[in-house]
Amino acid sequence: MAKREAFLLRIDPEILAALRRWADDDLRSLNAQIDFLLRRGLREAGRLPAAKLRRSDPDDGK
Repeated sequence: MAKREAFLLRIDPEILAALRRWADDDLRSLNAQIDFLLRRGLREAGRLPAAKLRRSDPDDGK
């Protein structure tokens, strides 16, 4: 498994609540949902190599 790093994130309560609902709908944890969305955004912006994404993000096709 890839090494993970923890960090504090300050976020608007309304955004957090919306993310929790979305994570529940997608049957993911809140943390996994945030990771999924960040990876997708990075990939779409060309900031994350596609080969790296395929190896570490099994939820990408969801």
